[in-house]
Amino acid sequence: MSSTMREDIRSSGEASRNGIVRRMVSLPRSLIGGFSRAMGQGRGRIGIGRRTQTLPSNFQMQNPEESLIVPETFTFLHSFEQHYGTMHPFFYACQFMEALKIAKDEHKFLFMYLHSPEHPFTPSFCRETLSSELVVQFLDANFVSWAALADKEEGLQMAATLNPSCFPFCAIIAPAPSDSIAVLQQMEGPISPTELIGILQRTVEEQGLAFRSQRAKQAEQNQKIIADRRLRDEQDAAYLAALHIDKEKEKLKSSALADRIQKQVQVHNKANAEKVENHFNNTNTGKMKASTTRETQYKEFGNRGKDPQAAQILIRFPNGERREQCFSSTDKVQAIYRYIDSLGLPVIGNYRLISSFPRKVYGVDQMGMTLKDAGLHPRASLFLELL
Repeated sequence: MSSTMREDIRSSGEASRNGIVRRMVSLPRSLIGGFSRAMGQGRGRIGIGRRTQTLPSNFQMQNPEESLIVPETFTFLHSFEQHYGTMHPFFYACQFMEALKIAKDEHKFLFMYLHSPEHPFTPSFCRETLSSELVVQFLDANFVSWAALADKEEGLQMAATLNPSCFPFCAIIAPAPSDSIAVLQQMEGPISPTELIGILQRTVEEQGLAFRSQRAKQAEQNQKIIADRRLRDEQDAAYLAALHIDKEKEKLKSSALADRIQKQVQVHNKANAEKVENHFNNTNTGKMKASTTRETQYKEFGNRGKDPQAAQILIRFPNGERREQCFSSTDKVQAIYRYIDSLGLPVIGNYRLISSFPRKVYGVDQMGMTLKDAGLHPRASLFLELL
């Protein structure tokens, strides 16, 4: 490990004791604006990279303009695999801001690598550290990984923003408010697989709890806002309903239906008064309607999970989509393939299923195994890898 990186890690450790993050960095407008335009034109889903995926010779974009979105990442993946092989972390071939959003949605940190092919430390780092199976498995299980060339497009902009003093350069990043990112840790210069995993593990342990607490607090605030808005909407609806009944009552005041309308008003007002009172009681005791909904969903999920033979399988697709399906522990691995085929996804051709940590392939040889014998019971998470 270089002296520069040792000093950086030491200073990062001091910062983590004094605050939540190492430093906050404002992103260039070009990064944020480019992501907004791409998403606005409906092209944000292009190009999720796979660890063993290479672009076929007959690959064509559906829209020629789409090649403007992520050519740099495809170039990096192609160059990396040509020189160092296909064993590398699951790099998302998308724009930086989209990768950051994926990390935020999955409640993970972003691992960023800026690749400088001409630097003398780069070959040994890529061959020995970044291609290490332990590093690959740890990153795939705990991080969303993104990489770019340090001298082109977004990679160049990130290098100018973070200003590394040496390569190879890696950083652990978390989303932050406004147009900023939180740089939790950065590593410069050569580093062994054991040292890298140690830094990654320590950062997750030290920083993860603080950020999870912030997310939980924000989620609770959002749920309270939603519950309050729902309560106001119901009160408004109750007022409008009562107003409508009053108007109908005026129209029928001189008729024989006046008494019946009066009774309906009383019943309606009583029901709405009870509903409003229940909402306020739930607010005062910390049991909002949103929490009740989550409790109901949890109970429904728990009742389904009471079946000891049930196996919950989470499948991640190349475009970032995730689906969860329940199987029986006695079902064969082939049942998962049949389920995926039944979805009729147009971009899915030949593929195989892989567990990330520990990494294990479930291919043709494992088709006849039961989910229990294959270690996929009671819960498992699988990557769908295109061939």
